[in-house]
Amino acid sequence: MESQNYKNHRKFYPPHHFIYLPLLLILLGTGIYKSMDDEQNQLLWILFSVTVFLILFLAIMVRQHYAVGLQNRIVRLEFKQRYYEISGQRSDNIEEKLTFSQIAALRFAYDDEFKILLEKALRENTSGDDIKKSITRWRGDYHRI
Repeated sequence: MESQNYKNHRKFYPPHHFIYLPLLLILLGTGIYKSMDDEQNQLLWILFSVTVFLILFLAIMVRQHYAVGLQNRIVRLEFKQRYYEISGQRSDNIEEKLTFSQIAALRFAYDDEFKILLEKALRENTSGDDIKKSITRWRGDYHRI
């Protein structure tokens, strides 16, 4: 397995991202094209296009909503656990001062860098993306959804 870093840490689900969604986009494009080209069945093609668009919209929203919501909760729990293990203190006050983007970015840092980057994020309000770019030794997350 390739070592994970900032450039390759995003994850795709090939059946969804490269088959299902492109197929729906092709069907939507076909429906729109046919609704402008086939005047005799224009209403039917408009209805087809609207239906395909709704399926596409629901497919994107439902998949993302559940997976991302659950993953975000787990990332927050992981942050609380790591902070407690490193500092021996609860993270409630610290967590309130950070955005989710910052919390999520900190999970890619090993414990020694975690402390430094956390202090920098609190002091300078560093963005999550800048935190990721500052990590010198990337701690891969190979189990994301």
